[in-house]
Amino acid sequence: MTAPATTEKTAAEALRPHAEDAFAHELKALAAADDRPRPERWRLSPWAVATYLLGGALPDGTVITPKYVGPRRIVEVAVTTLATDRALLLLGVPGTAKTWVSEHLAAAVSGDSTLLVQGTAGTPEEAIRYGWNYARLLAHGPSRDALVPSPVMRAMAEGMTARVEELTRIPADVQDTLITILSEKTLPIPELGQEVQAVRGFNLIATANDRDRGVNDLSSALRRRFNTVVLPLPETPEAEVDIVSRRVDQIGRSLDLPGAPEGIDEIRRVVTVFRELRDGVTTDGRTKLKTPSGTLSTAEAISVVTSGLALAAHFGDGVLRPADVAAGILGAVVRDPAADRVIWQEYLETVVRERDGWKDFYRACREVSA
Repeated sequence: MTAPATTEKTAAEALRPHAEDAFAHELKALAAADDRPRPERWRLSPWAVATYLLGGALPDGTVITPKYVGPRRIVEVAVTTLATDRALLLLGVPGTAKTWVSEHLAAAVSGDSTLLVQGTAGTPEEAIRYGWNYARLLAHGPSRDALVPSPVMRAMAEGMTARVEELTRIPADVQDTLITILSEKTLPIPELGQEVQAVRGFNLIATANDRDRGVNDLSSALRRRFNTVVLPLPETPEAEVDIVSRRVDQIGRSLDLPGAPEGIDEIRRVVTVFRELRDGVTTDGRTKLKTPSGTLSTAEAISVVTSGLALAAHFGDGVLRPADVAAGILGAVVRDPAADRVIWQEYLETVVRERDGWKDFYRACREVSA
């Protein structure tokens, strides 16, 4: 039996297209309208990169959708850092859009967000430096043909933007592999007596958080090689509702789910619950609350609402209702089955039960919590 021929997938067919594919029309329109100076090998000027992330309207009427909802100065500092010889570290608690921002920055600057090292506890040094094709190595000995470049090495050689996600997940000795790359802008290859020198246009974006488990602190030597930009949680409930609605709408379109505006009340309710439990106080400031062990981030709110939309689409009438989000909220809040369940039950009985217009939500949460 013959295997079916493989075909290259288009961006429209991909479940999760890369930023440069999903927003190709916006990047093209920005490049056409951009008459400002561009650093060497940048696809857009720093002003256009910031516009791509923050949104705006171009003279030809093209609307650039916001990719990041937050203080403008944060984006401006991040973009400016990439235009210098300093690497950029995006720091923040889980769910503050660090990965999302790093991907879109790389897409706007280099037109390619795929030069990526994903940090884990098992990330080896070769993932940052280089590896070897062992068949060629054994047959012909060390040579450039036998060398397998890492995404960072490729970015250095081509003047592109590399990304290192979850830098603090990587073991400390592997993290420090970046010190020479970031300070000397070279990557030695001692086996060949050679080195790769970074060409103009190269830079690196890393993301990290210091609130999660399994975190390896950065050495002071490595931290000094970065300009650090802290991404905060959304300042207001309205801003967080806007972020969740936009992302859910984007994800929903790729999954053929109903539009988020149909369930805006439930989105607002999910955001309210997460913010109150995260802050340890109700919105009106009258009732202090115990905080659960989870982060209850904006990213988790997006996940809860997306799952709820899927439930509404496949097992309901397509409209997001309290019963569709109740189980997702329970799963996000109750990470520690003993302590978090008590906190959740207290919140239901002292806050949700007494709140006007929340009776259906209270009943749905009680049902899944039973």
